[in-house]
Order: sequence, then C-alpha cells, then structure tokens
Amino acid sequence: MSGAALAVVVIGVFFLALYLLHRYGDFRKQQRMVLFGTLLSWYLCFLIVFILPLDVSTTIYNQCRLDNADQPAPVTHSRPADETVSNLSLSPNSSAKECKEPWSYISDGVLPVFWRVVYWTSQCLTWLLLPFMQSYARSGAFSMVGKIKTALIENAIYYGTYLLIFISLLIYVATHPEWQLTWRELQTIGITAANTWGLFLLVLLLGYGLVEIPRSYWLSSRHGYLMAKTYFKAAKMATEKAEAEENLTDVMEEVASVHESVRYNKGLGKCVDTILRKCPTDYKERMERDMESRAASENPQTVLPTKSSLAKLHKQVITAVQMQRQRRVQWSILLDQAFHLEDVAKSQSSPLHQFIHSFPSEQHSWLRRFIYTPTVEWYWECVLRQGFFRLVAVLLCVLSVAVVWSECTFFTTRPVLSLFAVFIQMAEKQHNYICIEMACFVSIFFLCVCVYSTVFRIRVFNYYYLVPHHQTDAYSLQFSGMLFCRLTPPLCLNFLGLIHMDSAISHQDRIQTSYTSVMGSMRLLSFISDGFYIYYPMLILLLCLATYFNLGSHCLNLLGFQQYITSDDLTSDLVDEGKELIRRERRKRQRAEDGLNHRSGWRERLGGQGAGGRTRNGYSELKADDSPSAATKKNVLLARPGHQGAAEKPPPGQQPRGRRAPGLANQKVQWRTLLVSVTVFGRRFPRWVTDREIGMEGVDEDGGGSGLLSPTQEKWRRQMNSEGWFPLPTSPPLRSTTVTRLGSVISSLTERDPK
Repeated sequence: MSGAALAVVVIGVFFLALYLLHRYGDFRKQQRMVLFGTLLSWYLCFLIVFILPLDVSTTIYNQCRLDNADQPAPVTHSRPADETVSNLSLSPNSSAKECKEPWSYISDGVLPVFWRVVYWTSQCLTWLLLPFMQSYARSGAFSMVGKIKTALIENAIYYGTYLLIFISLLIYVATHPEWQLTWRELQTIGITAANTWGLFLLVLLLGYGLVEIPRSYWLSSRHGYLMAKTYFKAAKMATEKAEAEENLTDVMEEVASVHESVRYNKGLGKCVDTILRKCPTDYKERMERDMESRAASENPQTVLPTKSSLAKLHKQVITAVQMQRQRRVQWSILLDQAFHLEDVAKSQSSPLHQFIHSFPSEQHSWLRRFIYTPTVEWYWECVLRQGFFRLVAVLLCVLSVAVVWSECTFFTTRPVLSLFAVFIQMAEKQHNYICIEMACFVSIFFLCVCVYSTVFRIRVFNYYYLVPHHQTDAYSLQFSGMLFCRLTPPLCLNFLGLIHMDSAISHQDRIQTSYTSVMGSMRLLSFISDGFYIYYPMLILLLCLATYFNLGSHCLNLLGFQQYITSDDLTSDLVDEGKELIRRERRKRQRAEDGLNHRSGWRERLGGQGAGGRTRNGYSELKADDSPSAATKKNVLLARPGHQGAAEKPPPGQQPRGRRAPGLANQKVQWRTLLVSVTVFGRRFPRWVTDREIGMEGVDEDGGGSGLLSPTQEKWRRQMNSEGWFPLPTSPPLRSTTVTRLGSVISSLTERDPK
C-alpha cells in the first residue's frame, strides 16, 4: 500500500480539479493556455490539501519507529530534506510489535521529491506565469511585444513587493558572519519571504471568515432574512448593472467614432478591426447601420487617433465588456435566487406538500424528475432545511472557536493547549491513523473555505467572481489559481504549527514532516520563526471580534459603500426598491413564458398548415378573388384552429373557439383582428394586410425596440388579453411598436362602419 494510496489520491485529485474547471470555466470558448494554467494551479493546491494528511500519518509512524528503536539516533533540526528515517539503526521486530503501519504509508524519499515539485511549480505559477498571463490577456496593445511590455509594467508591484521582502531578509542574513549564504539557505530565504507575505494576508482573511461563515449559515435558516438581503442585493446589483451598461455604451460610441475616422486608413484600420472583434455583436450591427448616417453628416470627424490612444481604447473595451458580462450573469443568478425564495414562501402553505415553481419549464433535469421530486423538494425547503442549516452553523462555530483558541496557544507545548494538537496526540497514542488523516483533512479544508470564500465575499474583490454553469470569465479563473497557490502553502504550514508538527515553532525534538523539511529550517531567521510566526496569528482574535460586531460593515457604510445593516433607513429603502425590481422582472419573465407557451400551442394547432397561416388555399383565394374582404374571411377560416378547410363552419348556435371579443363592433372585426394575431405569431400573412392595415414588415422573434410600453400601449395590450385574443407580451419577442400598430388597427376597425 506504500504507493497505492498516493497514486489514488493523485489521480482522484486531478479529476476533481478537472470537474471543477469544467463547472466554472468554458472549454469551448476560453483560451487553452488560460484553462491549462488554471487547471494546473488548482490541481497543485488540491494536492497539497489531500497529501499533507498522508504526510502527517507517515511522519507519526516514523516517529513511533524511532521511539521504539534499540539505539535511537539523535535528531537535529537542520537535517537535510532528503534524509529519511531508514538510515537509523532500528529493530524491525520490536517496532513491528508496537507500531502499526498506516494504510497510506508512503516510502521514504518519495514525499520530499513530491513536495519540491509541487511547491516550486505552484510558486512559479503564482508569482510569474499567472500574473503575466492575466496582464497579457487584458493588455490593449496590438503586438506581442507591446503586450509583454505592458504585462511586465503592471506586475512590477507584485514583483517589487516580493523582491523587497527577499532583499531585506538577504541583508539580515548577510550581516551575521556566523551564517554562510549557501544555495540551501537562499532557498529558505525565498520560501520564508513567500510564506511571510501569504501569512500576512492569510490572518486578515481568516479573521473575517471564521465568524462570517458560521453566521451566514445560521442566518440562512431564517427565510425572512434571506428575502430581505436578496432584495437589498438586487437593488445594488441593478444599479451596478445599469452603470456597466452605460459605461459599455459610452465606450462603444467612442469606438464607433474612431471606426468612422479610420475607414480609409489601412494602418490604423487593422487596429480598429481588432477592437471591433472584442465588441458585442449587437453593438457592431448598430455601428454598421449608423455608418451611412455618420458619413452623411456635415462635420465628419477628421482627426486620426494615435496608436497609443487606440491601445488605451482597446483595454477600455476589454474591461467594459468583461464588467458588463459579469454584471449580467450576476443579475441573472440573483433573479433566480429571488424567484426561488419567493416560491419557497408560497409553497410553505401548500396543502399537497408539493413545491410549486413559478417557471416550471426551466426544471427539466432527470434528478428533479426521479429523485428530487416536488414532494421531496417541499420537505427539504419547508421543513428540513432550517434545522439542517442551524446544525451546520453550530458545528462550524465550534470549529471556529477551536481555530481561534489554537492560534493563540499553539506555541505552548507544556502543557499542550492547542485543541488540534491534543486531538492528534490522542489519536497518535491509539495508532488511529484514519482519524488522524480525517482530522487533518477536515481542519485544512475548513481553513481553506474560510480564507477563499472571504476573498469572493468582500466587495473590494467583486471584480473577480466564480460563477458555476460555465459562466466564470478567464480573469477570475486566473485570479483564483493565483490566489490558491499563494495562500495554500502558508496555510498548511500554519496548520502544522497548530498540531505541533513544525519543530521550528514548537521547539520539540521530533521528526519533521517532509513538507516542513522542504520549507527549510526557519531557525535561520529567528525573528520570523520566534516572533512573526508566533505572535502575528494572535491578531485573529481581534479580527474575529471586529467581524462579530460588524465594525467593518459600519465603517464601509460611513465611507459610502452601502452594506446590509438592518437598523439603517437606507437599507430599508433599498430592500423596498429591490422588492419592486424583482416583482417587475417576475412579470416580464412570466409574460415571456406565456408568450412562448402560446406560440407553441398555435404551432401544434395549425399542424400541417404551417406556422405562418399562409396556406395554399389562402393563396388560391387571393389569386381568384382580389377582394381584400373576401380573401380575409376565407383565409381566417382556414387559419382558425379546429377548421380543416373553408367548407367547415362552427355548429349552429355555437361560438368559434376562443371567446368572442365583446368590446369590438361585430364578427367581421373579430376576423380581421384574429388574422392580425395569427400573423404576429406566424410572421407570414398576405401582403395587403401588411401594407394597408399594419404597415410593417413583420415581427422579429428575438425582439427589438425598447421593450417598454407606454400607458396607451399597455391599455391596448390588456384589452386584447381580456377580450380573448392572444396574450401580448410587453418585452421581446414582441416590439412595442407592434402593440401600437395593433392598437391602431383595433381602434380604426371599431370605429369603422360594420358594413
């Protein structure tokens, strides 16, 4: 089993990282280098989290063998990384009687090489490749050399910070004559600089996450709180979405102006073509339509832009398009959450104990049809969810208290005060390696969740957003990989200090883990190992108290960054505004849903006659008789549902299908209006109706216009809906101009003489 456990974990972690990348990224649209860099960074960080518990159990077993040896060799703290316990003179028989080999035991010499490869690869990714790739992709330059130059300049702050810490530590070591600067010591200085930077950010993020994660689960059990906060987010997100769209519109106007000015300049035209390829399709089509009107203007733009200004505009386009897409995706996800919470509130009073979705057409997965049925969903959402979330919140709160206590007391070894160290030592005495590995994995995973979720919760980092269902952009993927590689190694090193497996901090004479040996002896820099690494984590206690009393939210609220504070009047106003926005979006989606269902119904009813109502009989009637009124009556009879030919008529004393319009003048008006309605959904109708009655070419199914109706248009739409005609939506696929023309037709036909 020495290599089987390691091989299984390595392969399983790869497929886990690949699955998560497929869930958040888009393999078809995003660049291969972006996907490869993100996959590699996630994979390496997951390997550290999953393999470190195996390293701990293997080290405990080796320590047991050393303690039970006949002649134990002295263990020094400056032992080389590749030195193993196999060199010690052990008694195999005596060690086999008292020490049980763990199921995941890894042979000596494997883990040191493994950790070197994983650690240095992840550090090259996070400090060199990923920041460079991110800046390179966002650069507005039009040549490879220009993009490389821009990427190096933008990353100078990261490289400068890292070099400043490294040079400071190098000067500190060089001033001590008893230390010799060997290659091993230079590696230790570099690792110490990276871990110092990571630990500084780690403690800040951890202090927020240890309180906010359990509290968020507890508050999530309260349905009223979730609804109010969702409405609050909707109001803020609507403003941000409008600002992003307005910013994109301004940038597109500037692009259109530049495009017009360089139409006859081949050199700059290539740069503008590159910019146009980054623009959304609807904006490019609008530019093409406006080109003729701009060319015919009296004062066309004659000032040619420079290449640097075009590079700046190119970067503005990339940023504006990215921001607009992110806000649109976030708005869509927020709407789904709000609709779901409102459905939960409505379903709680259901006597049938079945969950009712407002938009059932969106629920088509096999899981919802066979396993997560409406009954199961009702019991989960309305009965079990509240208790489950509160239980999880209590467990997370216990873990948070244990982490805070251990961070403040892990440097004390006699007595052992760190709760994680106490648990590991108890399991070590029982040789229960499975409990040791599970405890290590759960603890490291909890710390990672607290740290990484904090980054994507804070408003300052809202530029980066991990969205499932292939909606995460390339910049957020690269940022997440860069962040994971920077914070995971110092987080794991801090955890080893919590369980007293790092002798540089605990000052215990015992075998170190292979992970710690690769990190090097921190005693080379005593002011860090005995000072910063011990006392700085105590700051977590103050940060947790500040987070518990919402000091950060109140400070941000005073600075103008509105936060959700229940006692604030502005928060209440935003909640009311968000509630109205959600209600408006629900009506729009419901109208679109009804329109889609009605069009599907008409297609099924018309059957073989064609979706447009244009039949051969109708054309023959128009050809035989050019009278518009006669052709209209016969064509409508053929297009009406339930009629297979012109000879078929409704039974005597029975009205045709659908209610008669009581507000219209007579049956003739109903035929003409019904013909218009069939025409709108079918998009095909006789030309004389288009020219004489409606005056339009047709209706695009993808919508157009502003999508908003005036009060008069809304009145006509409600009248047609209430009088039995097809339901007219106020948003795409129906134009607002269509409703105006249909209303005009109805008004003119109503006032016209029936004869």
